[in-house]
Amino acid sequence: MPDDSIRPLIYARSVSPAPTFPYRDTMQNQELAGGSVRRKGKISWVLALSYAVDWVILIAVGVIGYVLGHITPNKRPFALDDRNISFPYTLNETVPVWLAVVISVMGPIIIIAIICLVFVPGATVPRGTPKSLIWQRKLWELHAGWLGLALSVIAAWFITNGMKNLFGKPRPDLLDRCQPDLDNLNDYIIGGVLRKLVNSNDTGHLLPRGTLVRPDICKNPDKDVLDDGFRSYPSGHSSSASAGLIYLSLFIASKFAITIPFLAPSGQADDAQAFAAFPSRTRLPSVKVSGPDSYELSNRSVSGLAQSSEDAALGNKGIAKHNQKIAAVRRQAAAPPLYLLVIAVVPFFASIFIAGSRWWDYRHHGFDIIFGYLIGFVGAVFAFRYYHLPISRGAGWAWGPRSHDKAFWAGVGSYSYATNRTRGQYRSGDEEEALGMPEPYGRGSGMSNVPPVPTRKAQGVDPHDEDTAYSGATAI
Repeated sequence: MPDDSIRPLIYARSVSPAPTFPYRDTMQNQELAGGSVRRKGKISWVLALSYAVDWVILIAVGVIGYVLGHITPNKRPFALDDRNISFPYTLNETVPVWLAVVISVMGPIIIIAIICLVFVPGATVPRGTPKSLIWQRKLWELHAGWLGLALSVIAAWFITNGMKNLFGKPRPDLLDRCQPDLDNLNDYIIGGVLRKLVNSNDTGHLLPRGTLVRPDICKNPDKDVLDDGFRSYPSGHSSSASAGLIYLSLFIASKFAITIPFLAPSGQADDAQAFAAFPSRTRLPSVKVSGPDSYELSNRSVSGLAQSSEDAALGNKGIAKHNQKIAAVRRQAAAPPLYLLVIAVVPFFASIFIAGSRWWDYRHHGFDIIFGYLIGFVGAVFAFRYYHLPISRGAGWAWGPRSHDKAFWAGVGSYSYATNRTRGQYRSGDEEEALGMPEPYGRGSGMSNVPPVPTRKAQGVDPHDEDTAYSGATAI
């Protein structure tokens, strides 16, 4: 039997299943559109500045990467009898630098723009949605697509150029670039099993196998060609191609829902409406939707606005609903059309071709190509997930913008840069602009019909106590 002294506390904790927020706090000095949404009327300059700083950082890192790619590299000693660096120097490359830039960078920029401006936001837009909101979504998806691409390519560019000049590994065609000074060969020996040189008019200079010489034995007057001969590891073509084109493949797969069929986690199918372009608008009585079962709003005719025939047939019979759940397991996903898969993997195959061309052009060793490709691959996957939802569960959307008051800093205890610091508030944005009349707990909280409860300090309850705050305790 509980002590009478703690009955008020028990009762206080039992009457409020959700945290309570004073209604006057959500209404004070705000124009609300439901769920305490702040309408600013224009883009926050702080938020815009934070993304401008992101672009400035990327450009600065790109410039540093360019400088790193043109400094004199460290030059590793080599052996004149090394067959791995004895290939001919070819002037005509299969994929020259300018073409690699066009394919790996300019191509993805254009394709991302076309996809975002033509196909976004897709069929999930409710009828009556203002065109201004639609264009906001198009431009945001375009910005996020370009920002992720820039992060992927510039990161690979910076890392690759820095490593090239740091390690100074000879290319496969180094000896042809080098033009070694064989007349003074003995002056450049620095390693290997040294033996007395044999000088004969018939045999010339003979060296023990594996004898290393200093890089300054090279007398090629073209400094750029010679320096570039020591930039084999890692491959810049490979890293740039994989960074830009694998990112593009992921972007295409995301926007066109190209993924291996998967079983949705428990409860996700019930929340499918949240994947729509403007999920809040689908809850408005004044907005016409195609039916309670469909969040994709594919049927926009008037006849499709009534209750779905499936719901009407099922009624409230428990056995029918049970059978529906069993059947729904195999109907949650299906394989996308194969031509879409082909479209998505074309950029990936193009990146492999560019990387492979460096092998048969004698520009890189095999390990250099593989490692460079891995640099770009990791950068592409990271950059895509940094700005976009998972392909299999994100419905093709990019993550939304940071909130106004977390544009530059979230602080300790904050779990998301997209939420406002004031608990219980929606962030002003395209998805919350259409919410209906203000509710004390916000839309979708499960407490829409519960009136606001004034708070006062209860006996034995400290309103500033962190446990009380989490439990939603109110005084009686």
